[in-house]
Amino acid sequence: MKKLKMWIGIVLILAIMLVVLTGCANKKEENITSANNLSEVNKVSENNTSSERVVDTVDYKAAAEKQMAMPNVGDTVAILHIKNYGDVKVKFFPEIAPKAVENFTTHAKEGYYDGLTFHRVINEFMIQGGDPEGTGMGGESIWGEGFGTELDYELVPYRGSLCMAMSSLPNSIGSQFFITQAHYDEAQASYLKQGGYPEKLIEEYKTQGGYLSLYLQYTVFGQVYEGIEVVDKIAGVEKDSNDKPLEDVIIESIEVTEYK
Repeated sequence: MKKLKMWIGIVLILAIMLVVLTGCANKKEENITSANNLSEVNKVSENNTSSERVVDTVDYKAAAEKQMAMPNVGDTVAILHIKNYGDVKVKFFPEIAPKAVENFTTHAKEGYYDGLTFHRVINEFMIQGGDPEGTGMGGESIWGEGFGTELDYELVPYRGSLCMAMSSLPNSIGSQFFITQAHYDEAQASYLKQGGYPEKLIEEYKTQGGYLSLYLQYTVFGQVYEGIEVVDKIAGVEKDSNDKPLEDVIIESIEVTEYK
């Protein structure tokens, strides 16, 4: 019995440490943990029973053209009205990430995001918002509980991609989201090459920018098609040591509508 209590105590201590580390780490990968290589990333598809590296078979150029294309008439889009900065317009990928899209658009329609801030911004990385607490530790999904990632080989966190944030715990997606803002970086490209990322993907990264070490780690459920310059302005604001803007960057509202 004493041994059982001891092991229970150890497990509880480790769990508490994990929560503390996730909440307090002041790095780019806080709430957005990046991958070092593709050894585990290639296992993302539950239907992939072949030993073949699926990432090497993807037509990244065609996929990027589709991801970056303007919405079709009638498609659901969202307009993020950012106080004093302007509008950011995004399209969605409901066929790939239906839960993430439903979660985000429902929250938006119900006014959940109105008045919230981009609580964490890192220039040449991303801007993150959607937390009612404004700390990076709050928020919940429309179902009241977290849900898991929805990943696809052809959706890449290029510059302007709309992604769901999460912690290192499974099924931890709630209300927080981020928009990748980084441009192409030669050092990042070298890092990706060393990590085993496909040459064709790295070539596309040269054109599209983004933060590819997040590839197949975080749900990409939308793409900015207008207003990326607004994202750049937000990413460049003055901030404190926790990457929180010194002056609040406020989401006045998010309008969900049809593209015309």
